[in-house]
Amino acid sequence: MLKKSFVFCLSLISFGSLAQRSEFTHADTLRGSITPERSWWDLTYYHLDVKPNAADSTLSGNTQINYKVLKPHNVLQVDLQEPLQIEKVEQDGQSLDFKRDGNAFFITLKKEQKTGSKESVQVFYSGKPRLAKRPPWDGGVQWVPDGKGNTIISTSCQGLGSSVWWPCKDHMYDEPDSMLISVTVPANLKNISNGVLRNVVDNGNNTKTFNWFVGNPINNYGVNMNVANYESWDEIFKGEKGDLKLSYYVLPENLEKAKVQFKQVPMMLKAFEHWFGPYPFYEDGYKLVEVPYLGMEHQSSVTYGNGYKNGYLGRDLSGTGWGLKWDFIIIHESGHEWFANNITYKDVADMWVHESFTNYSENLFTEFYFGKEAGADYVIGTRKVIANDSPIVGPYGVNQEGSKDMYYKGGNMLHTIRQVVNNDEKWRQILRGLNKTFYHQTVDGSQIEAYVSSNAGRDISKIFDQYLRDTRIPVLEYQIKNNAVQYRWSNVVEGFDMPVKVQVGNAKPQFLYPSGEWKSLKTKGETKLTVDRNFYIESKEVKS
Repeated sequence: MLKKSFVFCLSLISFGSLAQRSEFTHADTLRGSITPERSWWDLTYYHLDVKPNAADSTLSGNTQINYKVLKPHNVLQVDLQEPLQIEKVEQDGQSLDFKRDGNAFFITLKKEQKTGSKESVQVFYSGKPRLAKRPPWDGGVQWVPDGKGNTIISTSCQGLGSSVWWPCKDHMYDEPDSMLISVTVPANLKNISNGVLRNVVDNGNNTKTFNWFVGNPINNYGVNMNVANYESWDEIFKGEKGDLKLSYYVLPENLEKAKVQFKQVPMMLKAFEHWFGPYPFYEDGYKLVEVPYLGMEHQSSVTYGNGYKNGYLGRDLSGTGWGLKWDFIIIHESGHEWFANNITYKDVADMWVHESFTNYSENLFTEFYFGKEAGADYVIGTRKVIANDSPIVGPYGVNQEGSKDMYYKGGNMLHTIRQVVNNDEKWRQILRGLNKTFYHQTVDGSQIEAYVSSNAGRDISKIFDQYLRDTRIPVLEYQIKNNAVQYRWSNVVEGFDMPVKVQVGNAKPQFLYPSGEWKSLKTKGETKLTVDRNFYIESKEVKS
């Protein structure tokens, strides 16, 4: 996902309330927890078959949900948000009873559910879905006239959840192994969704059905539908795993601009394969699709609405100038293919796994093409908008993300950890190793922390605690007297022991290893201490 900046004093607009709530409802728990009606079955496959009707802004269709029984149970939870309605549910041709509890539907199964068996249900639904008010931050479905007699239809639903427009198991912990997306649209329009276009069926009634097959696990909010009078072209990227098909879909009036701006896509792929490893969805290709909102990280179908400008709508979020060298939406949203779509959080409380690493990817792209100092300039330049108002990690089990600082503070945390590792190749291999070790998996944030710590050469768990679970910026307190520097950490979590690189006078930069207790370093009469700017900390000279 992305952040909305400058217009609102560089504040980040989140998917719900910006502040962490202290009270949660029954509905929050139904949505955000692995309920008993979810835990007993493993989702294996979806076939979403939907027809949008622009004339009255409605949807109708059905979802086939295939699953494997993990343990016997006879009630299955499927989610669909108001005002949409489930009309009927069937298993093996038999109609099933169900009851609604807010946005959760509890389906009573007639057939015995035996451990290890493979089953499916088909859920039929219709209605007028929630209208996207400020997509993608306040998402849903958009119906936008194109000025030529057609309606552009787009979906965006991170945080809100895909149950805002189709019935599904709307919790991030469980992904299907594959998916078929069938969308029926007017014959003069195209639908672009995730994966590979299997075929287009002419229905003989002035409509066509576009069938897109996703051959990899996909998180539910990554599923999208984009309907418009698109022009398109393809190219091949020679990547680490061979030929990767790149496809671009834009409105006709923007075709020439897009052919210039989208040249950044192969550049992005080259940089991110270097840092993170192979693009995670070679089988499904990569698409960049124009939409009437700013854009989002829909898996293998990244959406774009940045006005064909570099920066973020023509602005540099870092204030350094480096952010105007590349298109923010192409780089940031594509970075999510590795961190969000390949490695996916199980609980939105750990959304930093998506946003901190992807924010940091902007730094790494800048470094790849403009040098290490340019990348550092960029990430350090974003510190001015860090709020330190609430912890980055949110409360678990209630579908609530943490602080918006997961973007800029999270990026600076990772940049700081890189300095602690103090070996650029080792750091690159950690990033690549994450994408290999957790390939196509859903994870807890603790798994990512443990992996980085175990491969960093030292225990950095307290660094994660400090930046993810505390709002304070570490302060290096020091005093220089009697040919010695005395130093310690303050404003930190208990046990915080991060090494920090400093320069004392004109001496060669070196690492100090502070703790909460005063330590001492002999000097040769120097009277000045400078902290390496790449560490996101504060320093304070104290008097005896």
